[in-house]
Amino acid sequence: MQHPALVSRFPLKPLVLALAGVGLLNSHTALAQGSESADSERDMPAIYVIGKEENAALRQPGAVTLVNLQELELRQPRSTEEILRTVPGVTVKPEEESAIVGNIGMRGLSSADYKTLILEDGVPVAPGLFVGNGRYYNPRIQRMEGIEVLKGAASLRYGPSTIGGVINYITRQPADGLELSMRGGSFGYREATMDVGGSSPSGEAVFGLLATREKSDGFMDKSYDMTDIVVKTGLQIGNDQSISLKYSDYESDANISYRGVFLNEYRSESRANPAPDDWLLSGRRALDLNHEWEISDTMRLNTLAYVSETWRDYWRYGTNNAASAAAGTWIYTNNLNGNNRAFERTGVDSRLQLQHSLFGVASEAELGVRYMEETMDDVTVAAVRATPRTGTVAKDVRDSADSIAFYGQNRFQLSESVALTAGLRIEKYEQASRDRRRTDAQGASASSSNTEYLPGLGLTWQFTSDLQLFASAYKAFSPALNADALNGLTDQKLDAERSVNMEVGLRGDSGRLTYEFAAFRMDFDNQIIPANSNSQFQRTNGGETIHQGMEFGAGFDLGSGFSVNGNATWIPDAEFDGNRYNANGTISTPDGNRITYTPEWTANLSLDYTAGSLRSSLSAHHTSEQYTDVTNTVAITESTAGFFTGRIKGYTLIDLNMIYEVNSQLSFSGSVKNLADKRYIASLRQGIYVGTERSVNAGFVYRF
Repeated sequence: MQHPALVSRFPLKPLVLALAGVGLLNSHTALAQGSESADSERDMPAIYVIGKEENAALRQPGAVTLVNLQELELRQPRSTEEILRTVPGVTVKPEEESAIVGNIGMRGLSSADYKTLILEDGVPVAPGLFVGNGRYYNPRIQRMEGIEVLKGAASLRYGPSTIGGVINYITRQPADGLELSMRGGSFGYREATMDVGGSSPSGEAVFGLLATREKSDGFMDKSYDMTDIVVKTGLQIGNDQSISLKYSDYESDANISYRGVFLNEYRSESRANPAPDDWLLSGRRALDLNHEWEISDTMRLNTLAYVSETWRDYWRYGTNNAASAAAGTWIYTNNLNGNNRAFERTGVDSRLQLQHSLFGVASEAELGVRYMEETMDDVTVAAVRATPRTGTVAKDVRDSADSIAFYGQNRFQLSESVALTAGLRIEKYEQASRDRRRTDAQGASASSSNTEYLPGLGLTWQFTSDLQLFASAYKAFSPALNADALNGLTDQKLDAERSVNMEVGLRGDSGRLTYEFAAFRMDFDNQIIPANSNSQFQRTNGGETIHQGMEFGAGFDLGSGFSVNGNATWIPDAEFDGNRYNANGTISTPDGNRITYTPEWTANLSLDYTAGSLRSSLSAHHTSEQYTDVTNTVAITESTAGFFTGRIKGYTLIDLNMIYEVNSQLSFSGSVKNLADKRYIASLRQGIYVGTERSVNAGFVYRF
């Protein structure tokens, strides 16, 4: 049975193709003859969370990380998840090397949870921030030219779930010409990417198309087939206004599942797919429209309108858990379920930036409003092996949420070296849920409403030209999602999960040395405690956790083409504060237990070498041991429900990457991931996810 919400998918496509055609007509002269404009790469209007200016990082009262295009080209990551694990404060919970489903945590927030806001060009990536914050869509790394990671009080400008901070992926800007790249390697991996762009002779109109086709047999035969297309076009309107349009189209068929291997299979180094008939089918289409208006030398207005449709159809066979435990491998039944979800989102985000001296102090202000609507169709289909992907609808629920946020921030330049930033975000959201199999007389719907007030205060103090202190304190929140807030089609009267975040740090640039240090603390309370199975099926607020630690990062130019870069994150405390109880009065989570998937240490170290046309990097990544359940089980065991728990050991991975530029048109690249062929447990779920073994990839780029 096809997901009912998918029948009307993607009405955007004809409009986008028409607009793209206009862009091609405007740019065909530049493609054939070359643009007369001296600037071959143009920045179109977009929202940046840190900024493009040279000193943008120094203006943020919190720790920041910028990953540029040169870094992405050298590291040759297979996914956004792989490059993010090199960022201080960020942890990942790997499942497959493709990272089709991303699991990302920050500063002691579990990487199995969803409390870090992830954006692409300022637009939320998660299918639903209020209705269901699952990471069923993880943007492909091939479309990126940079990544911004922002922490501290300034992050509250960008939405809910900024407890850990904000990650903003920046997609490639169009450039005149044609670039073709191809890669291939281990596990039958093959990838082809085309990046074409052009501009009108005046340079006022630009167009770009990036298309990637990626296929792989997959590590442990977890095959996937992905197509990713991004179309961008922009137009300068007079001297003070410009617009840009981005259309993206992503589809993926992946032979993956929640199920991993049993312990005996892991020890015998099984390389077979533990769920060979399970499939995750997913995709996303989106349209973003940006407008930028330079009202005056001291005032600028950016407005972003966006619409997206995301779907995830997950077809999984049932298992006989008792027989599976006895056999030490999964024993599948002939029944399967389609857990199919479709999301729609529309939103408008408008930001006015102005310089002023209203309070007698030189200031920079940002005032904004964001309105957003989200829906999720949650459908479960019961099927059998003889007629897979069709059957009886067992669940048909529509969740929806409307939200409006007002935010303001003012940066007071108190002196030449000291700046104080004060901000406030007010977010009101209304949620609703409807069971479309019931009538109103049967209690088919429920609704809820909440408002959050989120203040923030930050400071930067430039001691010297190469040393800055920064500090901030702010309040953040993560909304109770529809599944909890309206569980059982009853308003559970839940407040949002809230945190008070504080950090202080130093950063500097002294000759060959650059560095940043930050100490942080998050008091996270009001967390939602799901009901125990023997309760009256009610959710409550009341959970508290403490997250505190330090981040270190430094780079040093050794000379003669060598440089060394490293960072480390130490989180001694990521723990539950106070006992949590089941409905029957027994303790479910003891006070002081460590939060799942929060390693105490993560660290990265790389030695880079550049000589003429050669760039190379030898890097190491370390993740320390982690607990996978709240009771902090040590031995890896299987529950009667088929879930695996236990403490997983730490691991260190070494990668080697090289790029050789033959000339300005042709370059070759190669990488060896997990050079030492380390065998390790990456994570647990319904079985063991095995870390990807050593893999070798090679490719080339040709620029016309």
